[in-house]
Amino acid sequence: AQPSEVEPKDSDWVRLETTDGFTYLVKRKVALASGTMRNMLDPTSGYTEAKTRICSMKERGIITEKLVEYMCFKTHYESAASKEDIPANEFMERVPPEIVLELFVFSLPPRCADKFGRLLAADYQESTFFALH
Repeated sequence: AQPSEVEPKDSDWVRLETTDGFTYLVKRKVALASGTMRNMLDPTSGYTEAKTRICSMKERGIITEKLVEYMCFKTHYESAASKEDIPANEFMERVPPEIVLELFVFSLPPRCADKFGRLLAADYQESTFFALH
């Protein structure tokens, strides 16, 4: 069978490519933490990303890096017994102050991000970025 015809597994790798030339390889299970990426990588969607396992990000590398860190964090703690068991502050301390605004806009629904002048393509992450606490 061709690689595109093989049913994807959570252990497969997905490539995220940024606008400034950075590339991140992440486990499919981690990429699926993003609702939009889950749709893009769905084999029944017909999207090119589902076949190639390459997602072109509309963000800079540093923003994509924090998105990847967040998706890893979210995936790791998704089975936590309670919200109190999730060290959200530990994650937030790793976010450099100079990118907080970009990450905040990134976490907004697309219609709100548009009102902020489309600073970022907020449609990649459908869930709110800061909703852990």
